[in-house]
Amino acid sequence: MRTPLIVLESPLPMRAPRLFVEHTLEAGAEIPLGGDQSHYLLTVMRGKPGDPVHLFNGRDGEWHATIARKDRRQCLLTVAKSLRAQTAPPDIHFYFAPLKKARLDYLAQKATELGASRIQPVMTRHTVAQRVNLERLRANVVEAAEQCGALWLPEVGDPLALNTLLEGWDTQRTLIFCDEAEEAHPPLSTLTALQSGPLAVLVGPEGGFAKQEREKLREQAFVTSLSLGPRILRADTAGLAALTLAQAVLGDWS
Repeated sequence: MRTPLIVLESPLPMRAPRLFVEHTLEAGAEIPLGGDQSHYLLTVMRGKPGDPVHLFNGRDGEWHATIARKDRRQCLLTVAKSLRAQTAPPDIHFYFAPLKKARLDYLAQKATELGASRIQPVMTRHTVAQRVNLERLRANVVEAAEQCGALWLPEVGDPLALNTLLEGWDTQRTLIFCDEAEEAHPPLSTLTALQSGPLAVLVGPEGGFAKQEREKLREQAFVTSLSLGPRILRADTAGLAALTLAQAVLGDWS
């Protein structure tokens, strides 16, 4: 039996470097880049005056710009024309127990690519990494958004204790709780039964949620427990699997 070949194509050919900037984007605007972005364009990408750059700021859509001037310390861009109008992200928040550095970098990048509109660490009883470098987390979010063609950045929230998160919860938002103790029901069936609307995905630490934490989560009317199959998944794998399922059933993949 022949195995089918699946070819994945990007809808956005990345021919020009793509950068997130804070500046307002409009025709004729001049955008001075900081040291890191100037180094990337001029040294890593070997840019020269006249070369194209695509810019976005999360407010004004995506714009075509060109390198107008360069020197050793700074690169100046001139904005030319609009490429895409601004769109909003899917309303899916991603909450996770912090992981160690390299895996946390990976998780932040992939959650951004998968369309999470908010990314927030949650401290649980079995959380191993007790400190989170939010500046590093935001840098990973920016890099992932630049590479994947997103027109916005996920918000990055300060770490919260699980109890604090639940006590301040907006009950209009459904919380999908990735529960390793849940019976192995088909996850697509669980998600299909939910009504469309604001969503959040919560994944626990490497050691799983404590018994008391699972019980408290199950008591909440806004929480839906989700099984992720018959195998034990690493925390980063579980979070990305749940985000993928949520996007496919209820998000902007559906």
